[in-house]
Amino acid sequence: MRIGILAPVAWRTPPRHYGPWERVAGLLAEGLVAAGEEVTLFATADSVTSATLDAVVPYGYAEDDELDGRVQEALHVGHAIARSGDFDLIHSHLDWLPLALSRSWRAPVVTTIHGFSGPRILPAYRAAQQVPSAAHYVAISDSDRSPELSYAATIHHGIDLSELTASAHAGDALMTLGRIHPDKGTADAIEIARRNGRPLIIAGIIHDQRYFDEEVAPHLDGEHVRYLGSIGPEERSRLLGSAAVLLHPIHFDEPFGLSVVEAMACGTPVIAYRRGSMREIIDQGVTGYVVDDLDAANAVVEPAARLDRIRIRGTAERRFAVDRMVRDYLEVYRRAVSRVPAGPAFRDRTGAGLSSGAERTHRAPER
Repeated sequence: MRIGILAPVAWRTPPRHYGPWERVAGLLAEGLVAAGEEVTLFATADSVTSATLDAVVPYGYAEDDELDGRVQEALHVGHAIARSGDFDLIHSHLDWLPLALSRSWRAPVVTTIHGFSGPRILPAYRAAQQVPSAAHYVAISDSDRSPELSYAATIHHGIDLSELTASAHAGDALMTLGRIHPDKGTADAIEIARRNGRPLIIAGIIHDQRYFDEEVAPHLDGEHVRYLGSIGPEERSRLLGSAAVLLHPIHFDEPFGLSVVEAMACGTPVIAYRRGSMREIIDQGVTGYVVDDLDAANAVVEPAARLDRIRIRGTAERRFAVDRMVRDYLEVYRRAVSRVPAGPAFRDRTGAGLSSGAERTHRAPER
């Protein structure tokens, strides 16, 4: 199958540090190539992939204030649309913009909804549902499904288990990993660590400077509470593997939570608030605990730290391996391609009608 993966272009694919959507798009592209599929990754020009890379955006617009993200995304999507007739299927990880142009695509489009960036974008999703070739939505958790949309599947993210080393033993420190923002509950993590008399390691980019300055920075002392900034894959594995528990006291309905699964892959238990997808991805009393509030989180730190780390790693391998994610998506792809309408909705560059994605005649893209 000829597959085009449309990654976001805020960051490189895979990201050097932050960039969860780019990370998933990159992992999926690698997994599909390993499975023998013919894959083109539409991403930034500095991206690293074993797929064929096609890029019109030089590097992530979030890395350079001189780049206008709206312009770069429009150029990126426009280029992918122009080439879409060369593929059996396009898989978009780019939120609503490609769907606003759903009638322009010349191949069926599968869209992974990585979490709604706001209810105001729903009109784009609802409108695209009227275009059969574009109405293949994948939720990343059951909790993130909108009652206003129809879905092809729910597919939990997979992670690269080879990047994350399991540790049978850990230190005393707790850890919180993710954006520094009220949604992520960094201040709650500081209080939980204080009540338990354990040191806390904080890692992640600052998304709310005022929150950091007022709720986080006053507690940083380099010993009991340390902030390390954004961390790359190697350091993330080392720190997660050495943490006693990952604290995830979120204050929003998180669609998935890659850091939670990455911690499990390192054998590290997780304590999370009962919001969004946490009940789906944490096995209660096995890989961690899902609790209602700060007091309840405080009460389970010690039980969590005693959970079997080898069993936690094994659960992560079974539930969140890249290979499982690839298999799940290939099933969605096959169903989407089998439903390609005949006639003028899809015509290749020769003008011939298409009866199915597998029967399409391709020509080299015009440059």
